[in-house]
Amino acid sequence: MTLRTFKLPDVGEGTTEAEITKWHVKAGDVIAEDAPLVDVATDKAVVEIPSPFSGVIVSIHGKEGDSVPVGTELVVYEVANAGVGEAGSATAVSQPPIVPIFPSVRIEAGEAAMPSAASAALRPNDAGRTDEKPFALPAVRRRARELGLQLQELRGTGPGGRIMHGDLDAARAAAPTGSVASSAEQRAGQIPVSAVARAEVEEIKVIGIRRRIAEQMQEAKRRIPHFSYVEEVDMTALQSLRSHLNEKYAGSRPRLSLLPFVVRALVRALPEHAGLNARYDDDNGVLRRYRPVHAGIATQTPSGLIVPVLRNAQALGLWECAAGIARLTDKARAGKIGRDELGGSTITITSLGPMGGIAFTPIINYPEVAIVGINKLVERPVVVQGRMEVRTLMNLSSAFDHRVVDGWDAAAFIQTIKQLLEQPATLFMDEPGGSGP
Repeated sequence: MTLRTFKLPDVGEGTTEAEITKWHVKAGDVIAEDAPLVDVATDKAVVEIPSPFSGVIVSIHGKEGDSVPVGTELVVYEVANAGVGEAGSATAVSQPPIVPIFPSVRIEAGEAAMPSAASAALRPNDAGRTDEKPFALPAVRRRARELGLQLQELRGTGPGGRIMHGDLDAARAAAPTGSVASSAEQRAGQIPVSAVARAEVEEIKVIGIRRRIAEQMQEAKRRIPHFSYVEEVDMTALQSLRSHLNEKYAGSRPRLSLLPFVVRALVRALPEHAGLNARYDDDNGVLRRYRPVHAGIATQTPSGLIVPVLRNAQALGLWECAAGIARLTDKARAGKIGRDELGGSTITITSLGPMGGIAFTPIINYPEVAIVGINKLVERPVVVQGRMEVRTLMNLSSAFDHRVVDGWDAAAFIQTIKQLLEQPATLFMDEPGGSGP
């Protein structure tokens, strides 16, 4: 048999490091070539790395949530000798094919998945051994003291025999009644109240796409001085048109949501407000204005909020826009969105769907300078030319980068969109340099 070492490859676009989000193997596992080995996250995607060959996993290096540089040793295999050189030599492996994915963020309590009670319970014969110091992190040691468990009596299932939070839970479940501090003892004061409270707190490690989202939102709020602008739009005429088109072309064309109309309004409005279709490079003090409209479509997925990009929206007709949005959002929710379909947006649309509320304050998709938010449609009595009517209304809740966008310019932009949506025929009027429906 021969030992082989697998190192983290460059997973694309000059990545220098990646975050380990999920191990598909553990030490002692037998794995086949091309079977899932480990998932890692970059700034834009989660990548599933398959095993480059068949063998037995001797050890894995790095835990879920760790960020590791490209070239870091990840896995040591034991493989058959055929065609691999001298036995016992450690050899680095070339990069295997990689697959971009967006799996659901794994919610882990503590540091590792829960082992079985049999694998992590008290040691059967040498339970009293104290000749070697147990391998455990300070948080695990503290929790073991709070639970009345002796680390020397536990078998660790973590890397190198490390005792994990899951091992403590399994030992408690497997221990005879009364061997671990009971609720009665806790109430009697034998264990501090603070320890009881801590034991009832579930620790959720934020990793993978969820952590990328957190970092992106934090960076956006840290860098951008946001200001919000909310305007009410009468959507009665547009809703009537949308219902008519969906009924007329049911089954033959994509169903129209509000989003294609809003994208259409953006495409019509932005030439008059070029400073809003832009990205601000604040490191170099450069505002880059764009002629094409690359519309980010904020999409809620099992992994969190992802923003696929509808590129060159100005060149799309209404149904082409609807089909493009449906394709991108469906792929994002199914975890099949490609890295080439993310990033590079020039302005973003966000919607809370049926949870849209009256108003909200969206966070700008850094380094863009504007984001347009859609609230829910509501029917409400309003005064129209001196008489009461029931109209369909919707608020636009938008945010802007005050470093490069003034309040007047933001208001003028939203007012242009409002006029286009309230008079939907203007969305399809041919103009010099424009396109028809």
